[in-house]
Amino acid sequence: MAEALPSTALFLLALSSMTMNRFLTFGLIILIAGCSEQLIQEKHEGMIDVPGGQIFYEMSNPNAAGTPLLLIHGGPGSTSCYFGLLDNLITDRPVIRYDQLDTGKSDRPGDRSRWVLSHFVEEIEAIRAALDLKELHILGSSWGGTVAAEYGLVGNTNGLQSIILAGPLLSTPKWMDDAQILVSQMPLDLQNVIRTHEAAGTYLDPAYIAATDSFYARFLYHQPKKDVPECEGVEGNSEMYNYMWGPTEFTATGTLLDYDRTDRLHELGMPVLLIAGEFDEARPATMEEFSNLIPNSEVQILPDAGHVGMVDKPGEYATFVNTYLAKIESQQ
Repeated sequence: MAEALPSTALFLLALSSMTMNRFLTFGLIILIAGCSEQLIQEKHEGMIDVPGGQIFYEMSNPNAAGTPLLLIHGGPGSTSCYFGLLDNLITDRPVIRYDQLDTGKSDRPGDRSRWVLSHFVEEIEAIRAALDLKELHILGSSWGGTVAAEYGLVGNTNGLQSIILAGPLLSTPKWMDDAQILVSQMPLDLQNVIRTHEAAGTYLDPAYIAATDSFYARFLYHQPKKDVPECEGVEGNSEMYNYMWGPTEFTATGTLLDYDRTDRLHELGMPVLLIAGEFDEARPATMEEFSNLIPNSEVQILPDAGHVGMVDKPGEYATFVNTYLAKIESQQ
């Protein structure tokens, strides 16, 4: 921006016939273009070697002074692109988002032997090594909370200042119980459609799909869905989701069927924040139960939001994150 202004300013001065309004308009365009260039310069992206291939990452605010924040997306099989809504809301620290192997912009070897929790923990270790993240915070959303909690239990916690678990899956049985509670809050006709087709396994029936969409409109995105420019052309991996979770939101049949870490949550020795939307699939009451099992933890509820809080209420979500991280760092 500093190099563009002088030459453009000389050009404008030479055009003496222009009105002052046009001069101001050109000046505004220059400032906007310059600021856009600066924003672009404050991000970089690349690929990191992990077991089985390379994964895509993007870092915002690479020169900011705060302790870096690593964002872990949901799924299994979703992508990190929706975290783009936080780019201009968390600016006091480097913020790293990445796509797990076999999804988003990362390599897609399709090796199901790597679709296990231990592999996704290894990805965090690889990211820390590649980006030299000696100190960091981790935020995991939904399935990303599963990965973040597992890293807190079995990973290298040296320098891990805190973990934020946003609507995390920490117990498959508990998740399925919560799903049934939420289904029971829907209109009776939709309840019957969901339960009938769940029992029959007819997940592609149009009535079942419509009822599932109605569930999502209440508990996944509680607000009208937003366009996320970073997600344009970025695809998830439904095969991974079906393999690890199952073909239906309400009943797990995949490799995560027996997953449950509630008996180990007391081992998390770092500060932990649990976030849930007021209408989250990961019910606020369940987050309180988890918090009671984690020694140094607290819960924040995002009003009028569903499971994907950073999409429903990005500003308020970022405020929760910024406030918590500032508090943790003030105690270091």
